Amino acid sequence: MSTPLPWPAIHATHGGIWIATPDGAVRSVGRGEAIALAAETPAVLLNAPVTATRLGYGELSGLDLLELFAFVHPARFVVPTPAGMARALGLEPPADDAAAAPFLLRAAAALLDRLGDAGWAEREGGWTAAQAMFRLRWPWAAAAVERIDRPERAERWLFSKLPEWEEAAPRPQPRPLVLADAETDDALARLVGSGAEPREGQRLYAEAAARVFDPRRAEGRPNMLLAEAGTGIGKTLGYLAPASLWAAEAGGTVWVSTYTKALQRQLDRETARIFPHPADRARRVVVRKGRENYLCLLNLEDALQGGFQGRAAILAQLVARWAAYSRDGDMVGGDLPGWLVTLFRRAGSTALTDRRGECVYAGCPHYRKCFIERSARAAEGADLVIANHALVMILATRRREEGLPLARMVFDEGHHLFDAADSTFATALTGQETIELRRWIVGPEGKSRGRRRGLSARLSDVASYDEEGALAIDAAVEAASALPADGWLGRLGEGLPLGPVERLLAAVRDTVYARASAADAGYGLETEAAELDPALIDAAAPAARALEALVRPLARLRQRLEGLLEDGPDWLDGPARARIEGAVAGLSNRGQLLAAWVALLARIGGPVDPDYVDWLAVDRIEGREFDIGLHRHWLDPTRPLAETVLKPAHGVLVTSATLRGGEDWAAAEARTGAVHLDQAVPRFEAPSPFDYAARAEVLIVTDLKRGDLAGLGLAYARLIQAAGGGTLGLFTAIQRLKAVHARIADRLAREGLPLYAQHVDPIDTGTLVDIFRDDRRASLLGTDALRDGVDVPGESLRLVVMEGVPWPRPTVLHAARRAAGGGSAHDDRVVRARLAQAFGRLIRRADDRGAFVLLSAATPSRLLDAFPAGVPVRRLTLDEAVAHVAALNASAPANPVGAFSPQQVSGISMEPEGDVGTE
Repeated sequence: MSTPLPWPAIHATHGGIWIATPDGAVRSVGRGEAIALAAETPAVLLNAPVTATRLGYGELSGLDLLELFAFVHPARFVVPTPAGMARALGLEPPADDAAAAPFLLRAAAALLDRLGDAGWAEREGGWTAAQAMFRLRWPWAAAAVERIDRPERAERWLFSKLPEWEEAAPRPQPRPLVLADAETDDALARLVGSGAEPREGQRLYAEAAARVFDPRRAEGRPNMLLAEAGTGIGKTLGYLAPASLWAAEAGGTVWVSTYTKALQRQLDRETARIFPHPADRARRVVVRKGRENYLCLLNLEDALQGGFQGRAAILAQLVARWAAYSRDGDMVGGDLPGWLVTLFRRAGSTALTDRRGECVYAGCPHYRKCFIERSARAAEGADLVIANHALVMILATRRREEGLPLARMVFDEGHHLFDAADSTFATALTGQETIELRRWIVGPEGKSRGRRRGLSARLSDVASYDEEGALAIDAAVEAASALPADGWLGRLGEGLPLGPVERLLAAVRDTVYARASAADAGYGLETEAAELDPALIDAAAPAARALEALVRPLARLRQRLEGLLEDGPDWLDGPARARIEGAVAGLSNRGQLLAAWVALLARIGGPVDPDYVDWLAVDRIEGREFDIGLHRHWLDPTRPLAETVLKPAHGVLVTSATLRGGEDWAAAEARTGAVHLDQAVPRFEAPSPFDYAARAEVLIVTDLKRGDLAGLGLAYARLIQAAGGGTLGLFTAIQRLKAVHARIADRLAREGLPLYAQHVDPIDTGTLVDIFRDDRRASLLGTDALRDGVDVPGESLRLVVMEGVPWPRPTVLHAARRAAGGGSAHDDRVVRARLAQAFGRLIRRADDRGAFVLLSAATPSRLLDAFPAGVPVRRLTLDEAVAHVAALNASAPANPVGAFSPQQVSGISMEPEGDVGTE
């Protein structure tokens, strides 16, 4: 039996605060006493930032169980609640909140006991890390050090433990192949399993998807299919069956693209059906993300060697523990628990990834072990590469220029293709963007520290060998001095801009504040870039000349580097070549960015280009400015999508459960780029097998006054109470979400109904969904990210409440597209898509049931066809809606805890997590 721990424990919820003392006594206390105890003595907590929020205290330090769990079991997931911790440790969950406080002490003892267990799976590196964290005064360090035996031999630690990637020969061109329907059917049957119920819709879907992989008949005319497969069809396995079969038999690669990281994880799990052996799967299935998602080993080394101080240094040690056991080094949505970074708030986690394009490639001592490079190289020889829309578009554009296009792609969550293209092909000339470019060229300035180095340091060997290259570097550094420097935002606020680009941004700021609507006060402001003041027009020309002065030396340097690669001097070994190739790629990307900025400025004061939408913006959060700049978006971003991604491809499948968004196929063709191909694109439709009419209802509340926050809060509280929790509340404005949460959280908690909220609770969104999924009495409030990104089948989600009709925000970009898209008809299309996506959260399995409540008396009847045919739609009062929800809840089976499947407990988060039957 474990020795009793000497610390008290504090458990705080919206419903109360409890303290457990080492002798086993438990009592309820007020906030003042709990804060005083936490300040006087170390206390065991579960998620210190959340506990501090519940206590109304700025920041608590203590013995956080989640930090200890991350040390003991790196790269493992736990739902960060007492019940979730109990299941992860094999302990009896506490019966109520009062019992949770002493449970925290039992959980701490269990975790500490594992440090001395001979069977501790993550022992390697533990002693070394504990010693380092002891020196950093980590609260758990003393207890950990005394329980971990010193190893007989020096431990293999992170940088010596990670495997090295190896170069491989380029993959041959795939051979032409036509998949017979019988072959596809057999492959699907193997994936689904012998005991699965046959699904005609899934079989037909798989056969239709197989035609995407047929040999292309003409250049610029890909085999493209638009496929809408309703929830329950089994869409994922429906396209993975022909994709994996073609890849294996033709020897090619299929890129499977999603909009969300969560669906990436689902797809990754589903591929275990195709390749059951882990080693085979690791070779043939690769998850690709942007560089900013992965841990940078050089940044981590800098952090561990003194670059991080205080709490940030402890975070670096825990991330190092995780990296040694991580599958792929993915810090955003991979096997790093989402809650780990939020425990340290703004303690420097973003500095551990490559967010500024500062990679030195082969100049890095960890290059051969780099998670990013390993992923990129593995993708070249994989059968299936699981990526996201933005990355696929960027890579497809780059490969098209190189004459090596991404040939076969599947775009899942295809209803987001328009939005992804909108972001990918947009241009933003802002203070934040320009200062990042300056740092990339010039390197650290002033008192900034760290390894962030400019071109001179990264290419010092080139400069010493090639005089012309050295002159180009010097010229680029000199020209970059015209870009905004540290402190630019403060100088603009004081009216003291430095340099031509800062003066341009100052003029942008003045124009926006002069023209923007006061209704937007507190948040971002914007105005159309038309009929501009002379001061702004005059500022554009010097800024453009400053940017052009930077374009020339960067282009010259790129030419010199390309010449070096062709000549191959004696000192240019493999690592040096890789580093220069990386520099060439970086110069190319930034050259394109500068060209786009110059083109944007050239239009200032000129005629309107009908293909683009330009505007000026001051970005703010709760009234605080954080960026200023000019923006350009394509009016129709599917035009560059079609030219750079679709036309060069050989086969493209675009699929979704809501591809049409309640509209006709013409809308789907317009939003996916198919309309820009010089060919007819086939369509496939498989309606959901779910009986929505019998399992769901839509309730429109007619007596809630618009703008009445008190009434809105009361409506949410009553509906959540009637449902007994299990409610997803959706908002179109963060301010209203916060106001409602503040009014109802304590009231619900006193009735045993936990309430969580985005933008309120200091927890990442994915973890919030995990907590919600894990407890049928919990409810979750959120905004757009939860509207079409949550998969919570079963009793944990039985009610969806929207605060009102999700009309699009009246931005400059929206106004332009509205005018081009038919006025109010465009708005209706947007709303129908959002309603369909929000309703889609409700029924995820055939046995799900629930209600969708819209708190808007003025909901137009023309929008109601966004819901599945046959679903009852009732307009009624709030009292009647509450009665309907209560009756539904009374007929539901009792299930106090929503269970996780074994596959889900490994870095869970948002969006489709289901089995073959989910979308």
